[in-house]
Amino acid sequence: MTRALIADDEAHLALYLKNQLQQLWPELEIVAIARNGIEAAEQIAELQPDLAFLDIQMPGLTGLEVAQGIEGATRVIFVTAYDDYAVAAFEHAALDYLLKPLKTERLARTLERVRASLLPAAADAAPAAALEGGLAAALQTLLRGSAVTGSGVVSGAESGAGPLRYVRAAQGDLTHQIPVEDVLYFHADDKYTVVQTARGEHLIRTPIVDLVAQLEPAQFWQVHRSTVINLSHLAGTRRDELSRLFVRFKGHERELPVSRAYVHLFKAM
Repeated sequence: MTRALIADDEAHLALYLKNQLQQLWPELEIVAIARNGIEAAEQIAELQPDLAFLDIQMPGLTGLEVAQGIEGATRVIFVTAYDDYAVAAFEHAALDYLLKPLKTERLARTLERVRASLLPAAADAAPAAALEGGLAAALQTLLRGSAVTGSGVVSGAESGAGPLRYVRAAQGDLTHQIPVEDVLYFHADDKYTVVQTARGEHLIRTPIVDLVAQLEPAQFWQVHRSTVINLSHLAGTRRDELSRLFVRFKGHERELPVSRAYVHLFKAM
């Protein structure tokens, strides 16, 4: 039996989608309804549903950020009120989406495509194809182009007309002006983002999604929902016994995991 999760912070919309799914696909098992992005990420990791219907704008984590962190074979269908620019990005990457307000006819067509992709011949290839490039490319396009955030955190970064050059981080009575070229990586940690340099770490309140929109894409790669790395300080990569990929940095002991959605970035290295 195919299993699905619904994530939407508007309870009545989540319930409406659930009712529509039950009518159009009675055999589909709804295993959970998440009320925000953090809950959605936790339940996807725990329950490993076949499908996840993710609202784009949710508290805690956006649907885009949740999708970036999926490590299993869960396939994502976005529920969005985005404009044609975003819709075009989804279609280009062969992802599926549903526009709000939801229409029964459109949902029915989506479910036909999903069912077809779940056939044995397609099931083996589809998840890998999406994770190898399409999903990551579309998410990066949307994150950089629209800077959607799941929280109202005040930015701790300073930028001019071009890419971000400095990050301001307050520490007691001092405010540190950190050149982004000195940053090894940015890593989301609870309510803050860690700015790691070779000399130490600083904390800022800028969400990772906002940093991605401001950093130079040729130098900074997002490799996980919670991590952006500076390629200038990359020392190498390592795979563990489960074939999970980790990145290492020059002069720094900590290594960080790479989400499956971004492993393809390192194939040429």
